[in-house]
Amino acid sequence: MTFIELFILAVALSMDAFAVAVCLGLTMAKATVKKALIAGLYFGVFQAVMPIIGYAFAAQFADKITSYDHWIAFGLLFFLGCKTVVGSFKKEGGKKIDNKEVSLSLPQMLPLSLATSIDALAVGISFAFLQVSIISAVSLIGIVTLVISMIGVKIGSAFGTKFKSKAELAGGVMLILIGLKILLEHMNII
Repeated sequence: MTFIELFILAVALSMDAFAVAVCLGLTMAKATVKKALIAGLYFGVFQAVMPIIGYAFAAQFADKITSYDHWIAFGLLFFLGCKTVVGSFKKEGGKKIDNKEVSLSLPQMLPLSLATSIDALAVGISFAFLQVSIISAVSLIGIVTLVISMIGVKIGSAFGTKFKSKAELAGGVMLILIGLKILLEHMNII
């Protein structure tokens, strides 16, 4: 994968975290840089660690299925992209917090960080099949997610949930397109 492809993938993976960060920002009386950084660090670290776990798991058997690796990568990215796109059209199911600011503590942020990084685990599996340099890839994913999450907190604080579904839709479409590109490259169509 090229740097541009990895960057686009990082942006796509960060859309769930962005959407949640926007929601966190909604509950903040004032979204300070410190609060945005804390939220961004949670999401960025989890988005960087989960592909490593997926990569380590898949690396053990990647050499046994290299003739099917592009189909696996396409399938995972297509599934995750479709799931994200469908989720972008669902009505918000979150409960309203009555003027109470969400805590950025570990018990509050751990489930949010895990939930928004599950797709990164699957991408890590794809990385093993595609023989991607895992350290540079996860570093980029973590940094992009950190920055986008910080922006999400600030946007949420300023503008509300107006952009949540659009960000999820864009992220899902990007995942599908990257998966399709991988498949078409391995089939020598592009």
